[in-house]
Amino acid sequence: MIEIRRVLCPVDYSEHSRRALDYAIGIARWYGATVTLFHVASLTPAMAYSTPVAFPAPAWLPATDRTRTLSTLKEFAKAEGGSIVPIDVEAGEGNPATEILAKAAAMSSDLLVLGTHGLTGFDRLILGSVTEKVLRKAACPVLSVPRHAPDIVPVAPALFRRILCAVDFSTCSLHALKYALSLAQEANASLIVLNVLELPLGSSDQHVSAGVPHSLWEYVVAVESDRRRELAAVVPDAARAYCDVEIRLAEGKPYREILRTADEEHIDLIVMGVRGRGPADLLMFGSTVQHVVRQASCPVLTLRKC
Repeated sequence: MIEIRRVLCPVDYSEHSRRALDYAIGIARWYGATVTLFHVASLTPAMAYSTPVAFPAPAWLPATDRTRTLSTLKEFAKAEGGSIVPIDVEAGEGNPATEILAKAAAMSSDLLVLGTHGLTGFDRLILGSVTEKVLRKAACPVLSVPRHAPDIVPVAPALFRRILCAVDFSTCSLHALKYALSLAQEANASLIVLNVLELPLGSSDQHVSAGVPHSLWEYVVAVESDRRRELAAVVPDAARAYCDVEIRLAEGKPYREILRTADEEHIDLIVMGVRGRGPADLLMFGSTVQHVVRQASCPVLTLRKC
């Protein structure tokens, strides 16, 4: 069973962080946990927020009045129904991702809840994404709440009635599956365990109609059969006694199939393992988790296997 006692919810007073706090409060109420509301005054140079024509000396943002910040955080929490669960407020200053990770480690956080802004293109390339940096390095699970998430969050455990867990049989994805199974048990939820075959071919039926050599068709069918057996093996028989588990195999680009399945099945939560790949690798090849977190219309729970 999952135990959550300390939830860290970084906020910047935006609508994105307001939705994140709604989920943090719902989960804390479910588990009897305390929420720590955390605001970081960023020291990002002002020139990063405009299109410079020259290279002026950096102009740092003014220092935040700590007392005023804590008072604002308390009001922000109160406006979101913060009296339902215990909420602590804390403030920091510096690089947001670095400070959030440090705070999560210092308080031994069981869960980090973050709102995502969904930045794309040039803005995302220059400014980066705090959420993506945090989810790649956080030792605890990270719940990313998208801007598309509903305004009204139901009381847990009704938060997550339909859960999708994407697995590729790596250590981190199997760790995520254990977490998803526990969540499904506690919420009496339906769980879809999805594996995606990333092949440059269509379905096995298309192979035959397209005149693909029989040996190649047999190979694809054999791979699909092996994957289904592997999927069945990673789901304990006992799990089916306490929640509805369905194993599913798809073919295509992993992030597209995960997002498509989530939309078609009206999924409330996507659970994924994070490999923690390096910046150069992410820049060159992208990341399935990165794409899903940016584009999902439901919250995404990511876990690293330390």
